[in-house]
Amino acid sequence: MKIITELAEAQEYVSSFAEMPTGSIVALTGAGISTDSGIPDFRSPGGIWSQRAPVQYQDFLAFEESRLEDWDRRFEMQAFFSAAEPNPAHLALSSLSEKGQLSTLITQNVDGLHQRSGVSADKLIELHGNSTYATCLECGREAALDNQKAAVEAGGSPRCTACGGLLKAAVISFGQTMPEKEMERAVDACQSCDIFLVLGSSLVVHPAAQLPVIAASSGADLVILNREETPIDSIAKAILRTPLAATFANFPMKPA
Repeated sequence: MKIITELAEAQEYVSSFAEMPTGSIVALTGAGISTDSGIPDFRSPGGIWSQRAPVQYQDFLAFEESRLEDWDRRFEMQAFFSAAEPNPAHLALSSLSEKGQLSTLITQNVDGLHQRSGVSADKLIELHGNSTYATCLECGREAALDNQKAAVEAGGSPRCTACGGLLKAAVISFGQTMPEKEMERAVDACQSCDIFLVLGSSLVVHPAAQLPVIAASSGADLVILNREETPIDSIAKAILRTPLAATFANFPMKPA
């Protein structure tokens, strides 16, 4: 195992990703890739989850008070997401996706920064959904978050204009079933890649934490880019402890 702590060495190491064969890389990103964009790690000490307990999915369905609490939190998070911009780590993955080396990008994040960086929907798997828009729990129709503020401020749960069903931010809440299709796509990608990158994930949230293990057991080289140790560091080919945005600051991007 190679452990890299010096920024210059880390930058040189990641530059080699741009020379990898087409379709050889799969990446998993966590909250750590977006902290350099100004989005806090909501699970960390002092984060929103430590100050305001997450709303359970069954409570969202059952109680108006819980729905309003969840909506208030989504608007709070939206302020962070709207102010953030993709950083060099996001842009490097987008470049690898455009050039073809990155076949699949799996993310635990709900901030929408990978879409804004240019990653196409067919290459992106959002395991935990997306908090930048809402969907109807009955018909699945999408709706803009901003359009729901008036209903919430009036003390009522936003409703779908098409069918009257409950609207909810398009994230996977605590207690909500993980999306089967997305998980199946993620596992398939893990089993067929040559290199599996983990960027900014502590790898403690399941089932996402199992994906790099699946990739490594299928023969992929595992490279973990995370400031802190993870439970599976021992099976990695290389570990980079440097800040992600700085690590990719000089990455050879796709020509404009």
